[in-house]
Amino acid sequence: NRGFTEMHCMSGHSNFVSCVCIIPPSEVYPHGLIATGGNDHIICIFTVDNPAPVYVLKGHKNTVCSLSSGKFGTLLSGSWDTTAKVWLNDRCMMTLQGHTAAIWAVKILPEQGLMLTGSADKTIKLWKAGRCERTFTGHEDCVRGLSILSEMEFLSCANDASVRRWHISGKCLQVYYGHTNYIYSISVFPQCKDFVTTGEDRSLRIWKQGECVQTIRLPAQSVWCCCVLDNGDIVVGASDGIIRVFTQSLERTASAEEIQAFENELSQASIDPKTGDLGDINADDLPGREHLKDPGTRDGQTRLIKDNGKVEAYQWSVSEGRWIKIGDVVGSSGATQQTSGKVLFEGKEYDYVFTIDVNESGPSYKLPYNITDDPWLTAYNFLQRNDLNPMFLDQVAKFIVDNTKGQTLSTSAQFSDPFTGAGRYVPGSSSGSSTVPAADPFTGAGRYVPGSASSTVAAVSGADPYAGMGAYQSAAVKVENIYFPKEDAVTFDQANPTQILGKLKELNGSAAEEHKLTEDDLIILEKLLSATCKTSAETPTAQQLETLWKAVNWPEDIVFPALDILRLSVRHPTVNENFCSEKDHVQLITLLLKFLNPEGKQANQLLALRALCNCFVSQAGQNLLMEQRDEIMTQAVEMKSCNNKNIHIALATLTLNYAVCLHKVNNVEGKAQCLSVISTVMEVVQELEAIFRLLVALGTLISDDINSVQLAKSLGVDSQIKKYASVSEPAKVKECCRFVLDLL
Repeated sequence: NRGFTEMHCMSGHSNFVSCVCIIPPSEVYPHGLIATGGNDHIICIFTVDNPAPVYVLKGHKNTVCSLSSGKFGTLLSGSWDTTAKVWLNDRCMMTLQGHTAAIWAVKILPEQGLMLTGSADKTIKLWKAGRCERTFTGHEDCVRGLSILSEMEFLSCANDASVRRWHISGKCLQVYYGHTNYIYSISVFPQCKDFVTTGEDRSLRIWKQGECVQTIRLPAQSVWCCCVLDNGDIVVGASDGIIRVFTQSLERTASAEEIQAFENELSQASIDPKTGDLGDINADDLPGREHLKDPGTRDGQTRLIKDNGKVEAYQWSVSEGRWIKIGDVVGSSGATQQTSGKVLFEGKEYDYVFTIDVNESGPSYKLPYNITDDPWLTAYNFLQRNDLNPMFLDQVAKFIVDNTKGQTLSTSAQFSDPFTGAGRYVPGSSSGSSTVPAADPFTGAGRYVPGSASSTVAAVSGADPYAGMGAYQSAAVKVENIYFPKEDAVTFDQANPTQILGKLKELNGSAAEEHKLTEDDLIILEKLLSATCKTSAETPTAQQLETLWKAVNWPEDIVFPALDILRLSVRHPTVNENFCSEKDHVQLITLLLKFLNPEGKQANQLLALRALCNCFVSQAGQNLLMEQRDEIMTQAVEMKSCNNKNIHIALATLTLNYAVCLHKVNNVEGKAQCLSVISTVMEVVQELEAIFRLLVALGTLISDDINSVQLAKSLGVDSQIKKYASVSEPAKVKECCRFVLDLL
């Protein structure tokens, strides 16, 4: 059977559907799933045998225009809201933020954890574990399509009428030209580097060895999408609402009647010369029908002739050795405005030239329009060209429709762009895209290493793996998993109060007058230290905490001893309750995040991270850090680029403490962020103690949670950690790694 039959009409969207993608079979859904993205901001997921969705994914704030599926049930979506989202089953795991305009194209690469997004901001971004690794620049207009060639290479197509081949290292390897207008879609032939493209120039083009070897014209202006089937057939969808399949196979070729009907349809199409698809046309200079006696020189070559005052377009077919009519060229009669009813504007003929007043006081603008144009695209281009507010898009388009009373000539105008139909996206007007907080502007210089930075974690018990120093060498018998899931936070307890106070007094001597602490203040801080380091039984007082707050607001270059006192004090329930309570909590986080600035002093970075870790000892601190998780993790992960092993250990510990909290609650987005941080930090950290803590964090997160296991796999964490399974010393790294790999 050559044809396809309709099995189901699936419904679930309240407005047009702009993308479709297949999710491969899994144990739960042995026939796979179908995902659709719509103008109603949602994604519907269907099984093959049911017309209603199994579930609906909500989260995007604008049209979902692109979908791609990966291994382990992951789905990547791109939207006009400028974000892409990673979904696992029915949950959003991550939001990829960084593009400044709509994301038209998304693809999951074969190597785990790598994803691509192409945007109307003219760039392509490569994401790893949810973070942007690289931005590819080169296209001169909106990127519309992406296609994967191999683990290392991919193709992109754009509104600049070019196709580019890229290496994932960022290098553009080749640029292909051939289309004369926007290219909407690109698809690769199985097991090779040849590909097909479709676009706004009525054509499907087939590319082999980097050359366009065949051009197939269609009787519709916009050829929105194409895909190559496993058998090598090419499927295209166009603006006339028809899906057509092209084949090289004789068994599957359509009947002579069907082919004749297609040719007739093609020959009756009206081609608008202003699209530039056929180059510049001057009707007076064209030859007559005799010109078609000479054979063409290559497949797809076009030739225009004039017959009885009408201009006709023909295309050469090598296989059939004849010229096939591909349409009548309208509006190229060379007539004057009086005889053709056309209006001249900037030397070109138009059906209408409207005068638009955007506001009473400002200038009026000319808007030329042909009835073969798409009113939305015209309105959009008009606003762009005159630098007018995109909010006027609907009004201008409606004005055009009302004043032309919907007259159309060509077949294309009945169908609006499925990607940009009504209410279409306008760059820059997208609302509600949240931006990642920028790095803190406070920077410090100079370098000081705190005297007490021997930084080993205090041993808790002989068999505690955090105690370092191979605390349990006798475990040569069957190793049991004593590592995770971890139940309690890990803290930095080691202290030398005398040394800290000595440094504080020394720096207080050189502090500016407005920052100086009095003798009384210093005594108060000494009492606070002894209360929180368990050397006295007193409870910290409000006065002591006020004095500490004054000290931690010292300038960056002298604040570290005060930060050290804060790090030790915050472990005390009274201090934790006070600093992390509803009333003051935002101040504490703002203060500590100010020090997590890649340009800042390492001593401050280290102590701020340790203070955050120690906040987890009490419920108030846990609540606060969980509430501010997104901002804290986003800023803390930047510390990965410091080449200081103690900072790396503190960062790994903060991640571990988050994993401990997240293991107890069902917070999918939190777990996804934590997994992304683990994967990102693993890439750069060499210090084995930090690696060990990240492994414990990973094990804790994925224990008893199949969703997190799948997400960790799709991020490629298993291949990232394999090398630690063979570390000889310390043994805890190898053992913990093997337990984690067992779960993955």
